[in-house]
Amino acid sequence: MRVSDAEREHALAVLREGAAQGRLSHDTFVQRMELVLAARRPEELAALTSDLAAEDGRISRGLYGLVGRMSAFSVRIRRAWQAEKLPPLLLPEPGPHPLRIGRDPANGLRLTHDSVSRMHAELSHQARLWVLRDLGSTNGTTVNGRRLTGSIVVQDGDMVGFGNVLFRLTAR
Repeated sequence: MRVSDAEREHALAVLREGAAQGRLSHDTFVQRMELVLAARRPEELAALTSDLAAEDGRISRGLYGLVGRMSAFSVRIRRAWQAEKLPPLLLPEPGPHPLRIGRDPANGLRLTHDSVSRMHAELSHQARLWVLRDLGSTNGTTVNGRRLTGSIVVQDGDMVGFGNVLFRLTAR
């Protein structure tokens, strides 16, 4: 008996779900996917997916969802705890020129740490919003733990990092 397209699609879906759940490495997923596409009999498909069969899909999805929510909660707790321990960076008075940040002595905010670039970032006031922009720094600029690419609006309470130097933004 030949393998139908529907059986092949089902086997691929099981493999995708196993990879998404972390039960298969990328290499194993690719190898098994190629074997599914080359399979000629349903028994071959069953052998490729037998270790991924869930006892009850609802239970496993619920368990994975619970673990994901718990993980996200612990990240929020860690960030909140860390934010309270960071030194404050007072937002400057709005002006016509941006506040340049970096190791260069000509910057408005000079940070002497080795992980900070000479011209690291700039903070500007635009349309009543504070905008932080990375200036192509080597070790990056982060906002609330995420690396900045381009510009982003920041506000009071945000955690900002310039290389390995971290601050909590504070309004006047």
